[in-house]
Amino acid sequence: MDLELAHGAGAPRKRGESWGAVLLLAYQSLGVVYGDVATSPLYVFKSAFAGDDITHTAGNEEIYGVLSFVFWTLTLISLLKYVLIVLRANDGGEGGTFALYSLICRHVRAGLLPGGGNSEDLMADDKDAAGRRGDRSRARTVLERYRVLQRLLLLFALLGTCMLIGDGVLTPALSVSSAVSGLELSMEKAQHKYVGLPVTCAILICLFALQHYGTHRVGFIFAPIVCIWLLCISMIGLYNIIHWNHHVYRALSPYYMYQFLKKTQKGGWLSLGGILLCVTGSEAMYADLGHFSQRSIQIAFISVVYPALVLAYMGQAAYISQHHSFENSYHIGFYVSVPEKLRWPVLVIAILASVVGSQAIITGTFSIIKQCSALSCFPGVKIVHTSSTVHGQIYIPEINWILMILCLAVTIGFNNTKHLANAQGLAVITVMLVTTCLMSLVIVLVWNKSIFIALGFLIFFGSIEVMYFSASLGKFHEGAWVPITLSFIFMVVMSVWHYGTIKKYEFDVQNKVSVNWLLNLGPSLGIVRVRGIGLIHTELMSGIPAIFSHFVTNLPAFHQVLVFLCVKSVPVPHVEPEERFLVGRIGPKEYRLYRVIVRYGYRDVQQDDLEFEKELINSIAEFIRSGGADQNGFVEGSEKLSSISSGAIPLWEEGGDGEVDGPASPNKEINQQTVAPQRKKARFVLPKSAQVDAEVRSELQDLMDAREAGMSFILGHSHMKAKSGSSFVKRIVINFFYEFLRRNSRGPSYAANIPHASTLEVGMVYQV
Repeated sequence: MDLELAHGAGAPRKRGESWGAVLLLAYQSLGVVYGDVATSPLYVFKSAFAGDDITHTAGNEEIYGVLSFVFWTLTLISLLKYVLIVLRANDGGEGGTFALYSLICRHVRAGLLPGGGNSEDLMADDKDAAGRRGDRSRARTVLERYRVLQRLLLLFALLGTCMLIGDGVLTPALSVSSAVSGLELSMEKAQHKYVGLPVTCAILICLFALQHYGTHRVGFIFAPIVCIWLLCISMIGLYNIIHWNHHVYRALSPYYMYQFLKKTQKGGWLSLGGILLCVTGSEAMYADLGHFSQRSIQIAFISVVYPALVLAYMGQAAYISQHHSFENSYHIGFYVSVPEKLRWPVLVIAILASVVGSQAIITGTFSIIKQCSALSCFPGVKIVHTSSTVHGQIYIPEINWILMILCLAVTIGFNNTKHLANAQGLAVITVMLVTTCLMSLVIVLVWNKSIFIALGFLIFFGSIEVMYFSASLGKFHEGAWVPITLSFIFMVVMSVWHYGTIKKYEFDVQNKVSVNWLLNLGPSLGIVRVRGIGLIHTELMSGIPAIFSHFVTNLPAFHQVLVFLCVKSVPVPHVEPEERFLVGRIGPKEYRLYRVIVRYGYRDVQQDDLEFEKELINSIAEFIRSGGADQNGFVEGSEKLSSISSGAIPLWEEGGDGEVDGPASPNKEINQQTVAPQRKKARFVLPKSAQVDAEVRSELQDLMDAREAGMSFILGHSHMKAKSGSSFVKRIVINFFYEFLRRNSRGPSYAANIPHASTLEVGMVYQV
């Protein structure tokens, strides 16, 4: 059965278009999106002049060159690339590296993800696009034809995702360490040696320990902190420009970049690894697009963040250009340019701002892990939704503590911001390179633009980022090895999990039982049919799962109503409730066999068991009433599925104590009068205008009787083993690594919501 799971699902949600709503979102985005990039002035100049790469001389060529590089990098990468171009490439309102990948997969059959990756959401314009743009047709054909290109595309997306997770480890360490380093100028060196590191670690522990409260509980203080911080650095920058060097604006000319590289040569090239930190947080700005609107993020950056950062960098350069007697080049940075009387207040604000910036990247890491887990690229983890109104605010305990341990490890291990900056620089620029490459594909395959426009985008921004990437690699032995190591570990975990999931899905497909075999057994299926609903969870969208035949072979009895339930995560952010359930019938009506496919976007929140059960029964009842795929429409060996809105027929349930769950209504009712004392009394409420014939009424009555008798959940519990003759690498990957991850990860999210008293697990060994 060729099923387009994502078709019609996940259209971008419309946000308030009034200026008041946009400006409010812009204000709120300051506290969530821009905390990271706003704190970059703390360490950019300090990182650029750290070590022996470049020195600050009386001619000021170095400081002017660094300022020129910072200005143009911030303008071209953050403003032009991300704010004006990349933000337009949203996947149903969501952003980020994995969102770009899923956007490509929905327009091209390039996905490897079971059940969702090959779906195409917006294919209605194929013929028109092919007629208008041959470039898209050729690029799409090549990508669809070669499986190796599809694997490389997935690995490329996973690389960007892993580096962004690494950024989630390094950003809190660098931001907090840089903020606390201000104590060095306010304390004696001997005291700071024993105070700086413990204070940094204490702040980081508190930061991660407070994550389970959720950002919404303290969100109202985030935006004011960042606003105060931006106002503070811009005013200090303006003061330094006026007081120390009002001609510093001349350094914005690209000529000073040429002079800088001409004089410093290799040392200047290596210092680019510190300069690129001025754009850290730009990728997080794109990843957090789902929390806000494109226009609000653009307004906040262009009108507030960008001018404040330019003034801050110019002010630092103005002060440093007039001072050349620093104790060492490591002291060149933000705090030396702050007037001495303001250092303690600014230090407090800087620490608070660094905490806000760290909070944003940690929350973004949680969202990325959730997306990957939903699309079978990360082992199952516990996801706690910390807000009832903003569904994107989540907390993942396991990931939180892993991040905290890694963050403390790199902080204590390096114990200086130089190596942390080198590490973060490589992570940041790698993610940006991945985004640039994926965006070039989006321009051709999604936006239907000329391939020359895509190549122009790739060459222009790619050449800038490759320059910074090469400089960061030059710092490999000075901290840049950390993100490579972290991303390699996460890449291995994600690749092994994805490979095992693919093999498991392929085994299910190859060993599924034919529908014809089931139909040949007759209405009784050759077994005893007992009262109740049997809900069989399967990854298959067609056919009968092997666990069903395995079960009835050993225990020839099953429920009077059988539902084969397939819960799928599709590569779109959200699926509207009215499009969530796809319902079909297996065989003739008297068999009472149904197939239900429930679709969730990778940003959707799955319901609890009681609400889910009710919506499931409602959707089947509406399917029966509407005659969705009736006997005349049934073709042997195939199934017709219909998109059903679950709220069309309200379901009332009344417990043994008389408590009623459901609203009163004067509509027609199908009611069961005789109910056992402890059973739920169920009835469907039909619209007054509904015309229900005897056959439909009988089928609804059977469904109602089965619901009252109870619902049982049948889950497959599989053990993976590489079959004999497999290669040594495959045996290691499947028998040890994948099985280790499976045993130590959480099951499907829907399994956590199933009542344990009603659950039956059927064990099978998968020889893959």
